Amino acid sequence: VEAVLAAAEEQEAEKRRSITVEKELELEFDLGNLLAVDRNPPAAAALRGAGPRREALLRALARYNTQLLVSRLWELPAERAGGAGGPLVAQLPEPTFRLPREKPPPKPRPPTRWEQFARLKGIRRKKKTSLVWDEQAKEWRRRWGYRRAGGDPSRDWLAEVPAGADPEEDQFARLRREKRERVARNELNRLRNLARAHRAGSAAPAAPLHPTGHQDRDELRRVARVARVSTASLGRFQPRLPKEPAEPPSRSSGKKRRFEPLLGNLAAERSRQLELLRDMGSKKPVLDITRAVNKQLRQEEAEAAAANKGKKQSKRGKRGRRQQRPGRSSKKSGARRQPPQQKAAGGGR
Repeated sequence: VEAVLAAAEEQEAEKRRSITVEKELELEFDLGNLLAVDRNPPAAAALRGAGPRREALLRALARYNTQLLVSRLWELPAERAGGAGGPLVAQLPEPTFRLPREKPPPKPRPPTRWEQFARLKGIRRKKKTSLVWDEQAKEWRRRWGYRRAGGDPSRDWLAEVPAGADPEEDQFARLRREKRERVARNELNRLRNLARAHRAGSAAPAAPLHPTGHQDRDELRRVARVARVSTASLGRFQPRLPKEPAEPPSRSSGKKRRFEPLLGNLAAERSRQLELLRDMGSKKPVLDITRAVNKQLRQEEAEAAAANKGKKQSKRGKRGRRQQRPGRSSKKSGARRQPPQQKAAGGGR
């Protein structure tokens, strides 16, 4: 029993020693950044060279400093997050050290057209609740989106004919058409905002877009391409527009030249170079059988077409001479063969 008690006391003393760290100089703490600065000089003799002693010293130094930082964190006021059964969260003070950033701070997002219009007109945004009471369903539903309160008017079983409308017009078709137009208009506005943000963030200024909505086909195609490749998948999983090509456009519209690696299959490179030298040194020309046969067939077809064209023209000429009227031809020939004496006498009369 005495041995067991002595072992338990020794373990308890070891635990106390593990959380008790003594330093000649107090550490400087910045609990807002979870930072601890140790001004104590390490043992220079133990850090010389590389070996297990140096690694053990560095691990012990990191462990002691971390223990001091954790002990100071436990001294901060804490509270339970999410109720009595939640985790214990410490309230960190404001940071005092200004740490450098790895990357520059993000640029502010450019305002959309609606934000610019609201700022110009002094319109302030009023926050609305996401759930509203639906009288028809007798439950709380979303204000917008799928299964929203009131339902989709285009899916109702009854549609009211507005005043002044054509009574023969299909109101359900009109509601569906208006919904498609709204969806297309919202998508176009989204693409414009993305294109404007891309143009504002790019170094090289792009071609300006008219803010009044009078874009031509090329500008809209460019905007759609920019909006598509702005996603993380470069538009691979982006839904396509009605008349958009099947393949998503790439960032570079042209073809890239592909070069073989400098260090690759040496045997394939040797065989390719030897084949090239063999073709250059041989006196016999390289004959492509398929190309020669195709050329001969095209030449024969051209000769046959030329011969048939000549036959058709000759037949057409004979048929034209046979169908000439004899009276008209004899009259013209008689007028041409009239002797000069009759012409003179006729002229005297």
